[in-house]
Amino acid sequence: MEKTESLHNLRHSLAHLLAAAVLELHPDAKRTIGPSIEDGFYYDFEFTTPPSEKDLPKIEKKMREILKSWKEFTHEEKTPAEAREYFKDNPYKLELIEEIEKKGEKITFYTAGKFTDLCRGGHLENPANEISPDAFRLDRLAGAYWRGDEKNKMLTRIYGLAFEKKEELEAYLTLREEALKRDHKKLGKELDLFTFSELVGPGLPLWTPKGTILRNTLDEFVWSLRKKYGYQKVEIPHITKKDLYEKSGHWDKFKDELFRITTREGHEFAMKPMNCPHHTQIFDRRQWSYKEMPQRYANTTMCYRDEQTGELSGLSRLRSFAQDDAHVFCRLGQVKEEILKIWDVINTFYGAVGFKLSYRLSMHNPEAMDEYLGDEKTWLVAEKSLRDLLTENNIPFVEAIGEAAFYGPKIDCMGKDSLGREWQVATVQLDMNMPERFDLNCINEKGEKERIVMIHAAIMGSIERFLSIVISHYAGAFPLWLSPIQVKILPISTEKHLDFAQKVFEELSAGGLRVELDDSNEGLGKKIRNAKTEKIPYLIVIGDKEKDSSTLTVEGRGDEKIENISVKDALALFLEKITSKV
Repeated sequence: MEKTESLHNLRHSLAHLLAAAVLELHPDAKRTIGPSIEDGFYYDFEFTTPPSEKDLPKIEKKMREILKSWKEFTHEEKTPAEAREYFKDNPYKLELIEEIEKKGEKITFYTAGKFTDLCRGGHLENPANEISPDAFRLDRLAGAYWRGDEKNKMLTRIYGLAFEKKEELEAYLTLREEALKRDHKKLGKELDLFTFSELVGPGLPLWTPKGTILRNTLDEFVWSLRKKYGYQKVEIPHITKKDLYEKSGHWDKFKDELFRITTREGHEFAMKPMNCPHHTQIFDRRQWSYKEMPQRYANTTMCYRDEQTGELSGLSRLRSFAQDDAHVFCRLGQVKEEILKIWDVINTFYGAVGFKLSYRLSMHNPEAMDEYLGDEKTWLVAEKSLRDLLTENNIPFVEAIGEAAFYGPKIDCMGKDSLGREWQVATVQLDMNMPERFDLNCINEKGEKERIVMIHAAIMGSIERFLSIVISHYAGAFPLWLSPIQVKILPISTEKHLDFAQKVFEELSAGGLRVELDDSNEGLGKKIRNAKTEKIPYLIVIGDKEKDSSTLTVEGRGDEKIENISVKDALALFLEKITSKV
């Protein structure tokens, strides 16, 4: 058994064990579902009197007691009638049984010790021997709507952490503790980057001046890289008629995630959740010759999705977000060249950010073709094009069945941050289906209409989600080129040194740096502490020596210190670091 499958089975077995312990301690509780998740497991319950965080050690202790008797998992098939009789007092299980019956699937019960549950399987053969009692722990409580629908009853979710060895659990807890210090929600508030307002609504972030600088700096960097490859900026409205998304296929796929608008005349519109259908209409405004291909459009613009309140999370999951979107309309024979240009943009950008990338070829699931646009033959052609490109350029990759976009396969770039966590970041998608649906073509060398293809490329994707990763990656201590405030000037005395400090401020600002002058009457020690709390890359302390010599003392993070440097030379040093992205 592969390690990933073994770990899944371990965690799923522990979800059963959690439910068994809860039912012994709370016999009136109604259990619902309990899957394995990335770092452990959870189980949702309806309690008459819900437990509190202080009750978790008691439940955990009961789990370890029960574990000793769990020598095996056995299973048996049940008829729908038998299953309903067993769970006659549990409306949640009855709902699941009805769904399984409608799908024509087998209804299976799994038993370990005295505990039986409705389950599809995926357990350890001998939990008592295979689960290390000190390699799991209960973690926290949370509220969760049944089936994730806020119209349903709120349940109590108990989360657990689980690994194969105690050392792995301890390493995870250490990593998580560091991740909490780097939490983008915490740092975003401390560094005054973004805020949320109850009046505006959840999932709708507001960006402060400093946060806006951060966004714009990243977006302008991406644009500078795209511009040299002939991309042109376009702009589109934030709403569209329903017809556009029906034609593109997005309406059937995403209709439940759309913010819908009905006009006074009764027309149905939607807030755009993505930009590609709009861009097809910019391309389709006139007939193109093969000599004019490719056409490359870039557009950083807001998108909107009606996410459920319980699924919103800081900048990671929002209702409004900006995408640094680009679409290339080209001939099939131009695909590889165009993707290699995008590849250069991606590698340059993530090299500057400091992420090491790996690559995943995300393909369709041949057993679920009804979930995708187009036919399988078209998909196989598109997937072969991407696979050949990766292979020919000696780019290592893994294949992932079922991870494609619904309109085409994609290359997903997976980036590791400073804590070793892996995130999906940039993505390049080859779309042969939307051009077909919109009848997009060019006139080829023979004077005939030729179907074109479409490449979707997002470097950051959602800028908000990307920033949630970047803020944590740097722990808020951004490099000089990215930092909202790059240099802070600290006069020791506002009476004696402010005039020279003001002159330095003006020269550095005029040179293109983002500079702040602390002209408060606080002592130098407090000024330095405040600047370090703000995680500003460079401090310039100005006292008698600097004023008399018209030179500067520059202090960077860590032990970096430069003394007796002129304002001109300091500016040149800063600008060189910014240009080289160090």
